[in-house]
Amino acid sequence: MKALVLSGGTGARLRPFTHSTPKQLLPIAGKAVLEHVLNNITDAGITDIGIIVGDQYDKISETIGDGSRFGARITYLRQTRPLGLAHCVLVAREFLGEDDFLMYLGDNMLPEGITELTRTFATERPTAQIAVQKVPDPSAFGVAEIDAAGIVQRLVEKPSDPRSDLALIGVYFFTPAIHEAVAAITPSARGELEITDAIQWLVARDSRVKAVEYLGYWQDTGQVDSVLECNRRILDSIRSERSGEVDAASRLTGEVVIEPGARVVRSTIEGPAFIGVGTVVEDSHIGRHTSIGRNCALRDTRIADSIVLDGATVSGLDRLSRSVIGKSASVRTAAHHQLVVGDDSVVEVAR
Repeated sequence: MKALVLSGGTGARLRPFTHSTPKQLLPIAGKAVLEHVLNNITDAGITDIGIIVGDQYDKISETIGDGSRFGARITYLRQTRPLGLAHCVLVAREFLGEDDFLMYLGDNMLPEGITELTRTFATERPTAQIAVQKVPDPSAFGVAEIDAAGIVQRLVEKPSDPRSDLALIGVYFFTPAIHEAVAAITPSARGELEITDAIQWLVARDSRVKAVEYLGYWQDTGQVDSVLECNRRILDSIRSERSGEVDAASRLTGEVVIEPGARVVRSTIEGPAFIGVGTVVEDSHIGRHTSIGRNCALRDTRIADSIVLDGATVSGLDRLSRSVIGKSASVRTAAHHQLVVGDDSVVEVAR
């Protein structure tokens, strides 16, 4: 079985960060979302992986590489324009060949992994298998209507009057039959080839399409609030690892990761928290559920429930929370309690 990871989207809901950083590379607990995705795939035993990329191919390939550090072989597949999930299958046609494959949206987090989903598909091998989860507002999602055996009867994209609360969560398994379906459908009203239309084409021809309910945590990291929520969730599962330097005047409580080359000086860190390689924390208080990236500098700052991306400088901030500070940004003496600061920005506000 192969895997196809979709990482070509523009990430409009995560601007300003996605002007310069692909949304799949935003860090969750010190690791890019896409890295979490690839670990899930290889943990499920799939090592031949194609990644659909768009305009930010260079940044994704530079971060992910050839796949060897994941124990995988990665092939990058260019999509010139975002023309829909089913279009990605067309782009990947040569790579996929006649193999069964997993299709996984590259901005979705499923910390409990997909091993059981993969095993179910391999054992039963329906024509297609979709992962679903019950949601409070199904009208915001693609929705599956199923029978008592879990066989899909109908798929509806963002129904105004949902007859099911089972939302598609961006993990699909396909046999080669999907290629005929993708070739048969036409673009939707928004001009895209919808994967829900292709699956519905299979359903209409009495193909066996199975829905499997995913009972673990799932989060689409398409918005700042969801990125922060997911960061909390992942940090709650970390174990302390203190490879950097912590001086005698500092105090660490709870589960805290201090990566190599990081230094903590005259500071307090309340776990769960993550401090990246080469980062310096001085005279500061790092509160729970905070991830600090690589080569950052935090001085005279109190911050909690936040993410600071690589290379950022933060100083003189008091009681900052629920914030995201972009790559190489500089934030000084800001009076705000909540900030969203894009990459390479400079924010200086008098107290």
